[in-house]
Amino acid sequence: MIPARLDSSRLPGKLMMDLNGKSVILTTLENTIKTKLFEEVYVVTDSKVIYDHLKQFHENVLISKKKHISGSDRIAEFAQNMEVDIVVNIQGDEPFVNKKSLKNLIDVFTHDKNKTIDLASLMEEIKDQSYIENPNLVKVIVDSNSYAIYFSRSVIPYNRSDEKITYHKHIGVYAFRKNALIEFTNSKPTELEKIEKLEQLRYIEKGKSIKMVLTDFSSIGIDTISDLEKARKYDVKD
Repeated sequence: MIPARLDSSRLPGKLMMDLNGKSVILTTLENTIKTKLFEEVYVVTDSKVIYDHLKQFHENVLISKKKHISGSDRIAEFAQNMEVDIVVNIQGDEPFVNKKSLKNLIDVFTHDKNKTIDLASLMEEIKDQSYIENPNLVKVIVDSNSYAIYFSRSVIPYNRSDEKITYHKHIGVYAFRKNALIEFTNSKPTELEKIEKLEQLRYIEKGKSIKMVLTDFSSIGIDTISDLEKARKYDVKD
């Protein structure tokens, strides 16, 4: 499921902006379908503009009946009435999805025989200091078993020593057990979530386990005009 909100505080209307002849959201949709990993692919939007645009190309486009504060809430509105076990949330503003990374994400649940993992997400190592310090990039720190400890737009962990630190960028792709997603949408925003404006912190504050999967795929999330310009020059690889 691809949540698609038209309004954006940093780059309003970004999902309808041109990306080499197609809108950003249509590119995300088509690249997701091309992976052939999913039984069904849905776009869930709050926008009649996006709805009308995508309906020309794809049948499974849904328009929210409620206002939502997060992408998880938006997809949960419809997922709760679907006969599914796992729901994968692919951000509408990250158009260059990668089949290998998505398969590794789904495999987390295939191997989780005891169903102890509530959700899984992707992370990528970052080395460029300007990226590490960029508040538009969400960072994640994990424990020794690759479970998320914390997410932040700030530099985490903060380096007060001469130790070599590995920094990870969080890539906004999630796979949920349906019950974890529904529990999320039925709960209220938590303090850290409201402070950082990061919905994934609600899962941690509620005691949910988030398994992070390392990928070497360099995604481009479109939050600024410079991101969009970079995406237009992007060399897509599977």
